[in-house]
Amino acid sequence: MKNYSLFRNASILLVLAAFGLMVAGYHPGAEDDEVYLAAIQHDLNPVLFPHDAEFFAVQLQATIFDKLIAVSVRATHLPLAWTIFAWHFLAIYLVLFGCWRVSRRCFAEPYAQWASVTLIAVLLTLPLAGSALYIVDQNLHPRALATAAILAAIVAILDRKIWFAAAWLVVAALIHPIMASFGVSFCFFLGWRQSSSRQLPALAALAPLGWIFEPTSPAWRAAAETRDYYYLGRWQWYEWLGVIAPLLILWGFRKLGQKQNESTFVYLTTRLIWYGVFQLTVAIALMLPERLQRIRPLQPMRYLHLFYILFIVLAGGLLGQKLLQRHAARWLLLFAPLAAGMFIAQRATFPGSLHLELPGRQSRNPWLEAFAWIREHTPADAYFAVGADYMSRPGEDYHGFRALAERGRLADEGKDSAVATQVPRLSQRWLSEVDAQRGWEHFGPADFARLKSSFGVNWVVVGRPAGEGMHCPHENASLRVCLVD
Repeated sequence: MKNYSLFRNASILLVLAAFGLMVAGYHPGAEDDEVYLAAIQHDLNPVLFPHDAEFFAVQLQATIFDKLIAVSVRATHLPLAWTIFAWHFLAIYLVLFGCWRVSRRCFAEPYAQWASVTLIAVLLTLPLAGSALYIVDQNLHPRALATAAILAAIVAILDRKIWFAAAWLVVAALIHPIMASFGVSFCFFLGWRQSSSRQLPALAALAPLGWIFEPTSPAWRAAAETRDYYYLGRWQWYEWLGVIAPLLILWGFRKLGQKQNESTFVYLTTRLIWYGVFQLTVAIALMLPERLQRIRPLQPMRYLHLFYILFIVLAGGLLGQKLLQRHAARWLLLFAPLAAGMFIAQRATFPGSLHLELPGRQSRNPWLEAFAWIREHTPADAYFAVGADYMSRPGEDYHGFRALAERGRLADEGKDSAVATQVPRLSQRWLSEVDAQRGWEHFGPADFARLKSSFGVNWVVVGRPAGEGMHCPHENASLRVCLVD
């Protein structure tokens, strides 16, 4: 019977992970994956990116993520695309598994536990206030794996297994140090009264230390200006509502739990309120003063990621307990429209791409078609200019050139600016290369020759009709890939 129960639970989690993936979509190489996928490719083939590897390599020195994925590719001998997809699905599964384990400690009823996990699965790509985060990205991200480890640590704290929690937080820190710091913070709040004074220092030792406080510069500030979420004064009212409202709702949850004498639920809810208030206070204190601007890239408001996951777990469990119960029609009436809304939002975010960009599927996106041609037909040391704002161009859908073309390029405004704020010594190079591409839509052969003379660029990707009169060995309905003479 126990084996049957384990199999059943594992099967339900697999179904929910697949359902969550289908709602959220899959877009390898998009957004942050421009950095992480390029780093994995460089680990597997150091010949790649001879001109611009520092735009991802320096940042990833603090994580084992790219090395772990590269080792798994070598160990399994599977194609990189399939390995990445398998890891992404595993990350979703592990996050849902962690949420289910937390829910089991808060709710006695199985339908409440599964309501928690189902709500998380449907809302994987929910934007979290103004933090520029999802619960789980549309591609493999170290944040998801670190989150699974943090959830395991939370369960260990609830089970009074402090050293297991410490071990899981070490794993999280090795994968994503910034997210692990929030996990450490919450585990302090959660374990304070459960731990002896001798055990708590074990968690304290895990707090990420040694932040790099290099001096800022005008170039660094220009890069930071591209990141609106670094500036709390730019957050919209509805983003602040997404910060404050859950705290008030949690207070209501706490009162409800006290009436029903649900001790673990009340305990977790109370600690989550304390954690949210504390982290918000810290974030405001660090992000508003100009003299502390160097701290902004540490993104203290990203505490909302763990906060929202636990909030949704608690909210979903209450929905299951009080409303859904064993009524299939109620489950369908709640989750079907919610899943449809999330699906529609994702299609609007990536309108020019397949919803599931699975390995081996032929893309209709002209940008991805051009990137594929570049990957297969240009030298590994080819150096491209694509335009500093290429990721926001119509139909591009935020796909990363380095990650998908596997070739170097001049810096862009979309992702390289974030790296430049993390690694200030790159900021001047970033600004020089971005400034050199201003007015890209009006560039002609003389402008491309200037880029070649200044930076060594020998290929460009341009929107038609640009590129007339140049040698362009590949073109499609929207783009040309041209050599620079």
